[in-house]
Amino acid sequence: MDTYGENERMADFNYFIEHYDEWFEKYGHSFLVIRNHEILGVYDDLKSAIDITSQSYPLGTFIVQECNGDESGYTNYISSW
Repeated sequence: MDTYGENERMADFNYFIEHYDEWFEKYGHSFLVIRNHEILGVYDDLKSAIDITSQSYPLGTFIVQECNGDESGYTNYISSW
């Protein structure tokens, strides 16, 4: 059975981080769809990335990461009052 769980998502996220600079240089500002250390697609917007990829892969079996040239593409800052 082909599973795609938390371990696979983290491995793909780390793969994205490792190659972030080279992919930004190659693709510019884009949304990358990654599954099992493979880029499934490169898109101009998040909606297209999800809509098109989900036609071939079930939701939850890939990650979509924004590649925008700085760390805001892969970090979130959350604060509470």
